[in-house]
Amino acid sequence: MSVINILSTKGIASPPPWLPLNTMYETYIGSLSYGIQSDGSDYDLCGFCIPPKDMVFPHLAGEIQGFGRQVKRFDQYQQHHLVDGEKVWDVTIYSIIKYFQLVMENNPNMIDSLFTARKHVTCSTTIGEMVREKRKLFLHKGSWFKFRGYAFSQLHKIKTKKPIGKRKALVEKYGHDVKFAYHVVRLLLEIEQILVEGDLDLERNREILKSIRRGEWTQERLEEWFNSKEKSLEQQYIDSTLPWGPPEDEIRELLLNCLEHHYGSLARVIQMEDRYVNAVNEIREIVSRL
Repeated sequence: MSVINILSTKGIASPPPWLPLNTMYETYIGSLSYGIQSDGSDYDLCGFCIPPKDMVFPHLAGEIQGFGRQVKRFDQYQQHHLVDGEKVWDVTIYSIIKYFQLVMENNPNMIDSLFTARKHVTCSTTIGEMVREKRKLFLHKGSWFKFRGYAFSQLHKIKTKKPIGKRKALVEKYGHDVKFAYHVVRLLLEIEQILVEGDLDLERNREILKSIRRGEWTQERLEEWFNSKEKSLEQQYIDSTLPWGPPEDEIRELLLNCLEHHYGSLARVIQMEDRYVNAVNEIREIVSRL
């Protein structure tokens, strides 16, 4: 049983009623998945579900996009600070469509969620396994720009963001925000693995990350490391054998296979969608002539 199903059954979480039993993949992310969690760490959970068919294919309910009544869309369900005994959960479950799009764009958090160690996966159906088995398909050179951008953002926050709450205590103790600092290093070490190996082991650099969280790196050392690593990664980006962009046709085929496994054959659905598209195009031509 998925964690979101358990939390929903207990009345702790309040997702859409159909979501708990249609969650296909669910995993721990964040510090736990990197192997550096502390006693006070929240439990971050991420995954994807498959919504009801008319949410994915709204034309089945008679919708013409942009005209009249529109079928309610579902992109994600998210709840923070769900308290279950001694555990505090932050939960995000995406629609499989949104999830595929974010992973295909190489959003770092989404890439992480697909490459977590098996021991951190809390729920994975046949469809979840179909996606995990093909996870390397989503990796491409565009990940370099995404990961570098996120790392630079974390470094910028160290320099400019005014700390509050727990963050303020970190800065007072170590002289800078060590949580932002370890993310800077984590992101660049992750993209190095992706560019060089075409794979990702989230726990490989846990000892380095732990040392940063303990305050063993000064902010000056962090900035010097960032500048040096960024230059070496630019060459690794050029030398990488990964494709320049995502193989969208192959990823689309995987997505359709997942949906067909869940819904059954989509041949009629796609045929109906084509008819609706043709009808809308004909209406637009008539309006244009008028």
